[in-house]
Amino acid sequence: MYSAKLCTLLTLGAAGWAMAGLPAPPQPEPIQVIELPLPPVVASTEKGACNTSINPRKTGCIGQTVGEFQAGDFTPDGNHVVVNVEFVGAPEAPDPASIYDGEQLILVKTDGTNFTNGQPWKCLSCGLPPANAVSLDPQRDYPHVFRSGDKALWGHNILDCNGELLQSDFCTPNQTHIYPIHWTVTKDGTGPGGSPRELRLHPDDKHMGWSSFTSTGGQFAYFGRLEFNPKPIVGEPLAPRYDLVDVNILVDKRNQSSIMAEGNKLRLNDEAISIGELRGFSGAGDEIIYIGPPREANNIDLFAVHVVTGKVRRITSHPEYADPIAFSRDNGWFVTMDTRGSDRQMWMSGMRGIPPLIDIVTVAVSSSTRNNGPRRFFQPILIDRYGDRGDYYGQRINTAGDESNGSINDPNWNGRADPAFSPDGTHIVYWQALVVSPSCGGLNPLKCPKSTAEGGREYRLMLAHLANRKATKPAPVFQISNVIPWAKSFPPGSTISRGYSLAPGSYTLLGQLSGNAKVMLLGSSSGINTVAVKYLNYSDDGEHILNGYENVTLTVSTENPWDQRVDWYSDLVQTGTVNATKKTSLDGFHLEIDVTTNIFNANGTLTTVIDGKEYTQPANGT
Repeated sequence: MYSAKLCTLLTLGAAGWAMAGLPAPPQPEPIQVIELPLPPVVASTEKGACNTSINPRKTGCIGQTVGEFQAGDFTPDGNHVVVNVEFVGAPEAPDPASIYDGEQLILVKTDGTNFTNGQPWKCLSCGLPPANAVSLDPQRDYPHVFRSGDKALWGHNILDCNGELLQSDFCTPNQTHIYPIHWTVTKDGTGPGGSPRELRLHPDDKHMGWSSFTSTGGQFAYFGRLEFNPKPIVGEPLAPRYDLVDVNILVDKRNQSSIMAEGNKLRLNDEAISIGELRGFSGAGDEIIYIGPPREANNIDLFAVHVVTGKVRRITSHPEYADPIAFSRDNGWFVTMDTRGSDRQMWMSGMRGIPPLIDIVTVAVSSSTRNNGPRRFFQPILIDRYGDRGDYYGQRINTAGDESNGSINDPNWNGRADPAFSPDGTHIVYWQALVVSPSCGGLNPLKCPKSTAEGGREYRLMLAHLANRKATKPAPVFQISNVIPWAKSFPPGSTISRGYSLAPGSYTLLGQLSGNAKVMLLGSSSGINTVAVKYLNYSDDGEHILNGYENVTLTVSTENPWDQRVDWYSDLVQTGTVNATKKTSLDGFHLEIDVTTNIFNANGTLTTVIDGKEYTQPANGT
């Protein structure tokens, strides 16, 4: 739970949760955090560097750098976590240890015991006969264990142990197969298929959600069913595979948007289903979790939409950035990686109650300043299923320590995607990466810390124990249909139709309780590129009263749609429960950033002051 002063600054409608019929927020609880073991570390990536002096059992070594490391979730017994690692330094074949090479999927013990190999980890994908892993896809991120316990999602692959539990001694290389995942997008079925990213498995083990970029710098989310195809006759690869079938594109078939025009009036439409990026499912699988369009200016949040009714819930509202998320299987809690507490985004999003008008052109930029290149500023936050409300903004999981180098709460160790709950809800696994050059050192004022992890590793696997909790049973899995009623069918050969868009022109947005915003939208048939807003006593809640203006122009590179520039002018004053300002320097604030690399590069300033506390933008390159 955050300090009372900070909560006062952030609160928007403190009694809102009670008025909405939501329960009172939970009290903070004791949480104990430990680091889990990983394979031994070797500094060199040269062949043979992983010798018996480093690993006497000759079962592989991992490198110091993050590489392709990524933690997943638990096996059904709650005693093992699936992890993607990168083995280095293996000897040449025919040495038996040569199989511990490259990107592999392992299980790690969480209960302090060892596998029968004498180690707290075992490799699931190492040493498979070539015939058991035909056309293995190179994308091997976001590992996830099927609830059946005998399979694991591994990027664009499914590892299948033929009915044996993954942790079992009977799950051997000869028993294991790895099948690629294929998404047919051409009408005749030919070609390598579509390019899904960040696949998430539904709790029923049969359906899946994913996102996919467009060539013009956009992204859509999809939902489909996994179907095993032992002998495909069309499409690539022509090898046993899992096909994504009965695909839905997750767009609102009512053609609604979060901001709609009715004549010369604008209306904020909180009921619109606008999925920016799919992040997973609720614990029961009755809701899709996603990053959606801001409800407040420059504030990127998580939402949940029911798979049948289409009812939308905003589940985070803190001005900082929330993204990776996982629900508990009892459906009562979620854990998210969030920048809250770091002040990373407060200079831009800290003022509450501003309608998301400039976000028509700033949303990509707003979501990109959360990182400094490869560095995240995330920490794991525990929140009950009802989400942020009033002065409740969850509880940071890893507060133990003195913030010294290598401590549990060392701010230089930052959370990565994805965290996960144990099946009984008593533990949470998450992983962190240490800030490294160029995100520190050199011109950056932050000195690069020295890793205290084993072997100088720049990543660590952590286990949080919710000490006062009793085990809970998973909620019944929602029996989801192949058809999402509010979405659109997307069979092979489909094209993405353009959805609702605002036309250039002059509009008025009325405050729900007072005042108005005069809005000018400039652009062309291809989209809006300038938003100019003037607020006069604007308020949606009677507690935050807004006056002033904002004017932002977006320029997108013709060579790279992810390379964007905003020219931003702001002079906002807020009175009422909070006294706040949001102002640019006289020459404006001019930010250029590549959405895919997240390197901050600005001229001019944008500063937010809330009840006397000043929040300033990051320095360039930090």
